[in-house]
Amino acid sequence: MHPNPAFHIATREENIAFARERGFGMLALSGEGAPHLSHVPFLLSEDGTTAELHLARSSATARATKEPRAATIAATGPDSYISPDWYDMPDQVPTWNYIAVHLTGRLIPLPQEALLDQVDRLSAQFETRLLPKPIWQSAKMDKEALARLLRMIRPFRLEIEDVQGTWKLSQNKPDAARLAAASHVAGSAIGTDAALLSGLMQAPNAKAPE
Repeated sequence: MHPNPAFHIATREENIAFARERGFGMLALSGEGAPHLSHVPFLLSEDGTTAELHLARSSATARATKEPRAATIAATGPDSYISPDWYDMPDQVPTWNYIAVHLTGRLIPLPQEALLDQVDRLSAQFETRLLPKPIWQSAKMDKEALARLLRMIRPFRLEIEDVQGTWKLSQNKPDAARLAAASHVAGSAIGTDAALLSGLMQAPNAKAPE
């Protein structure tokens, strides 16, 4: 997380809501020589205390998690490069605005019997956003084909002990500079979801602290 408290404007509930909406992030746990990293969709509980996910059985992360392990899921959102010229202020430097939420806790292996229900609930989280498209369910698959694919993945649950969020939206700049930068971000081709980031930079709660 960024150390500047000006960028920690979101409540725990807002960070949880953001991570739940994204539903995808980088799972990290320590390993010998380098961290184990896996990119995973996840299902975050309503109270933000657990996140369910599955991993390829052959992945280094899954093989390293025979027992509970300390782990973090980093869910990232809109981001963009910020040119110092956009502030219309002297002596500025380039930076990058972004949103990131870290969910930290213990990664717990689950019984294989928990996998099918998890897959159905996880897919439903995203399929319902595609309505009126018919919702995909595992019941549509041939049972043998489904069983073969399920054998290739393992279910896990992250028991979340800490939630931290960085919402870096130029809050450390005067309002005029922040809003000027936001207007340029809206049309930027560098980063992701620039229009969304621009809107957040212009929101009232992005004002510089007094």
